[in-house]
Amino acid sequence: MRKYFITGLLVLVPLAITLWVLNLVISTMDQSLLLVPVNWRPAALFGRDIPGLGTILTIAIVFLTGLLANNLVGNYLVRLWERLLHRIPVVSSLYGSVKQVSDTLFSSSGNAFRKAVLLPYPHADSWTIGFLTGVPGGDVKNHLVGDYVSVYVPTTPNPTSGFFLMMERSKVIELDMSVDAALKYIVSMGVVAPEHLPTKE
Repeated sequence: MRKYFITGLLVLVPLAITLWVLNLVISTMDQSLLLVPVNWRPAALFGRDIPGLGTILTIAIVFLTGLLANNLVGNYLVRLWERLLHRIPVVSSLYGSVKQVSDTLFSSSGNAFRKAVLLPYPHADSWTIGFLTGVPGGDVKNHLVGDYVSVYVPTTPNPTSGFFLMMERSKVIELDMSVDAALKYIVSMGVVAPEHLPTKE
């Protein structure tokens, strides 16, 4: 009985978590239907809500925004909108910071999270996996003697929270491992080990 119960858990738990995450994502994206006039919403047209319709609308909005922003007129309107936002005191600093982070993370020319590394943390006798995010900048680099790198150390099992560290490059070991494989390793708390690679000579 115990064997069958555990086997059932191993089959159903990943499926349940996957469905829960998908439901959370879809229900969140469905909120875009609030932008549509009440008379045009599924509840008014068909008498009931249609799950996933807002997700399609969200994807379409993102695609059209990218399409418009890539032509001359759209690019001009985006720059005009950003200049307007930069004139609003609180919004300007918040929007500027978020845009810098998003440009770094999602731009094809960005360097964030391009390399998985091994580093001693939280003390010299234990090791963890982190991701290179660049090098220290601003006045910070004026107070660091030597060659330093910026590293993001995610927490387990939620990699969206973590710690930002600045460490000597010599103490950080670059791994021959993809970012995706490293994230799976972290999220699974070490259960899903990356594929073993032959030792370099």
